[in-house]
This record gives sequence, C-alpha cells and structure tokens, in this order.
Amino acid sequence: MSETTETAVSRASVRVGDEEASHLVAGREGPAVLLLHGTYWSRVWAPVMGGLAQAGLRPVAVDLPGLGRSGGELAREAADVPALAGWVARFAAELGLSGPVAVAGHDIGGAVAQYLLARGPLEVSRLALVNSVTYDSWPVPGVARFRDPGAAASITAEEFLAARRKAVTAALGGAATERLIAEYLDPWNDPRVRRSWMALAGAADSRHTLDLVPALRRSAAPKLLVWGEDDGFQKVEYAERFAAEIPRTDLVRVPGAAHIPMENAPDLVARVLADFFTG
Repeated sequence: MSETTETAVSRASVRVGDEEASHLVAGREGPAVLLLHGTYWSRVWAPVMGGLAQAGLRPVAVDLPGLGRSGGELAREAADVPALAGWVARFAAELGLSGPVAVAGHDIGGAVAQYLLARGPLEVSRLALVNSVTYDSWPVPGVARFRDPGAAASITAEEFLAARRKAVTAALGGAATERLIAEYLDPWNDPRVRRSWMALAGAADSRHTLDLVPALRRSAAPKLLVWGEDDGFQKVEYAERFAAEIPRTDLVRVPGAAHIPMENAPDLVARVLADFFTG
C-alpha cells in the first residue's frame, strides 16, 4: 500500500530476521516517532498518526512479531519485555533509524518503551506513555490467567475471541461500535496470532517495570503521560504516581476516555503527542 498524501496512513513491511514486520506509516519526512502497542496491535495508533504527520513528524506503528499483521509466531521465551525491546531495536535498524529516537508506548508496549529508555539497546530521545503498564499495575487478570500454560492449551477459539471481545469493548469505552470492535478483533481470527498473543500474556511480569524504576528516576529524557481517566485496566493513579516520582514527566488526563484514548479523543491525543515530540 502506498501513501497518497502526507497525512495518509498506509501499511508497509520490512524483514526482521526471517519474518516480515508489518507497520503503519504516515508522513514522508520529518523526525521518526516509533509507536509500540501491547495486548492489541498497531490499530490503536491509527487515529492519531495523521495528526502527528501534519505536525511534521513521521510516525511508525509496528506490529510486534506474530501479532497484528506481522509474520512469524511469538514464542513465550521471546515475548518478555527485554526480548521485545531487542526486537524493536532490530526493527528500527532495518528502517534505518539511527541516533536518538522518540518512542511512545501503549499498554505493555509502554513497558517495552520504558525498557528502551532505561536499558537500551535503542537510544531514546523522548518517551511518551499512553495508558501504559507501570510499576506493579500488570498483568491484569484477563492477561495473567495465561501465565498458566494449561490455560493457553485448553482455551477454545470461541472462548478466546469472546474474552478478547469483552476486553476490547471495555478498552474502547464510549468509542465502541460493532464495526470498530470487529476491526480490533480481526487479527485474532488467525490461530497463529492467538498463540502469539497468549505467549505475550504468558510472559507478562511486572518485575520488568519495577526493576526499571531506579534508572527511570535517573533519566533526564523528557517524558509524557497521556491517560484516559476512565481506564479500568491501567488506573490513572499509577500515572499520578509515575509523574510524581519520575523526573521530567508531565501528565495529561483525557476526560471520558478509556484504555485506548486514541479512539475516544484522537484530536486531543494527537495534538498533545505532537506538541511533546516537536518541543
């Protein structure tokens, strides 16, 4: 798929290792902003990418291996935060991104973004977290159940899709429509993607964010939290704690928004992120 305007959002792919890494892109030029998803897929970033491109940025929203539209299948040993951070760095290298890169993370993608800032292997210039996991806020029960290999082995496709439908509906909040829910669920109709998602869920461990806190406290990089106030998964109280404890952090609340504020208030979220990344 090719772009037709500077603000068109299109899909592209590059090879990372043996598999295709699918990603959404917008804009032709400008500083790159790497957008990371968690227990959803790159679709979470689509509503704000045009606005970021209009601000002169070049947003890239990647699907993690085995998830969304990317190829391969994510194994549990490759699905924890350090391993995913290493994969993201390899993806960035394949895109030719060098030097400090601006990064935003949503949900578990925020844990990967925090790891990149605190530990590398990708140099991060600015960090934005949107309704991200932090401290010991995760995994939530619907994800934690898959830390038991038996749960992943015994769940049927129908049960899995029903559980994800419930989670997606709650995450979208007031933006939820049958069409939008179906778009979010679509990749999980593939058994390979379902298995990859369960590997991601099985590897979810809050020690990865808790261990980063000392390094984050020492970080001088600018940080921004954008938070849907009505999120039932990642409570705004965690964002308040992060903003109070981690230096150079600002918090922007999004009233009436749930876990995916990009869908509830796309113009506001795009403007706030654009102002931060061009500041």
